[in-house]
Amino acid sequence: MNGKQKITGWKDKILFTPGPLTTSRAVKQAMLQDLGSRDFKFIETVRQIRRDLLALGGVADAGYEAILMQGSGTFGIEATLSTITPPDGKWLFIINGAYGRRMNLIAGVLGLETAVLAYPENRKPNLLEIEETLAQDPAITHIGVVHCETTTGIINQVEAIGGIARRHGRVYFVDAMSSFGAIPLNVAEAKIDFLVSSANKCIEGVPGFSFVLARREALVAADGYARSVSLNLLAQWRGLEANGQFRFTPPTHALLAFAQALAELKMEGGVRGRYGRYQHNYQTLVAGMRKMGFTEYLKPEDQGPIITSFHYPDHPNFDFKRFYEALNARDFVIYPGKVSDADCFRIGNIGRIFEADVRSLLAAIADVLDEMGIVLGE
Repeated sequence: MNGKQKITGWKDKILFTPGPLTTSRAVKQAMLQDLGSRDFKFIETVRQIRRDLLALGGVADAGYEAILMQGSGTFGIEATLSTITPPDGKWLFIINGAYGRRMNLIAGVLGLETAVLAYPENRKPNLLEIEETLAQDPAITHIGVVHCETTTGIINQVEAIGGIARRHGRVYFVDAMSSFGAIPLNVAEAKIDFLVSSANKCIEGVPGFSFVLARREALVAADGYARSVSLNLLAQWRGLEANGQFRFTPPTHALLAFAQALAELKMEGGVRGRYGRYQHNYQTLVAGMRKMGFTEYLKPEDQGPIITSFHYPDHPNFDFKRFYEALNARDFVIYPGKVSDADCFRIGNIGRIFEADVRSLLAAIADVLDEMGIVLGE
């Protein structure tokens, strides 16, 4: 480059994915500041983030705690499972996608006893079957389910399952990785004891940490159960409560970005405001894709506004790798499919994207189809 650095604009490729996501310029800029982990400004930022997360879950004054955990959302899930399960505990995992299966995998590696209610990826769990399983198996102590299963984009009925869990006296865990901050949910009213999400999803921060909203009584009751030092959720909470600091090196820059992302969420009208934008993105996307001849994997009544799975078009010229690369070359990043029984690809509706971005993506898809010699519906 002859000693000259290439200058590029701040605008990156648009990520139509389930996370990491396209972020605002201000969120990116928030990471340009260096703060020490014991700096009073950083400690106050962490405290405010924890307060804001409780407010987002509707549990600011309801006996819940917000715990930040270094690592991806999966780290938060493993921290929770490994911390709150007693030696004689048994999990019931309600599964209709890859991320439910991942919870069960984590539990298996930890040596936890499990039972599974598995459903097709395009079907919501059967509430009556959950009720009967709990009634018939008193050994089950904990229930786990994914709220928005991004394998397909299906939204599971976590409030109804929470009611079942509470009636039967079981501890209730929800993976809300791809829903928290965008799909309205009152954690206490849904009878959720532990909810896990991640910085780089609907709150539109950057990767670096997950967080857990934990009912304080259930959290403290897990004292002595932890199977890990670094992933000890109870010890992490106690450390944050004692001096506002992480036990181990915190993701300082990701936390500063998250604080800015939370401020932007408030400016957008909170969870309901963000839900409205994502829902509009989804409706714009689906209308345009249907017009081009694409069909969704899920029934509309089961589909959430987070991410949508589309069937591969039935055309001899369609090749997903070529399709993906052609869109990528036009600065649009979509996602491969994860459905086990159909050929699909996925398009996310979340992150710092708006109707104009979705319409630009639709125009690019039409252009790529024309380039590949594909006319659908013929």
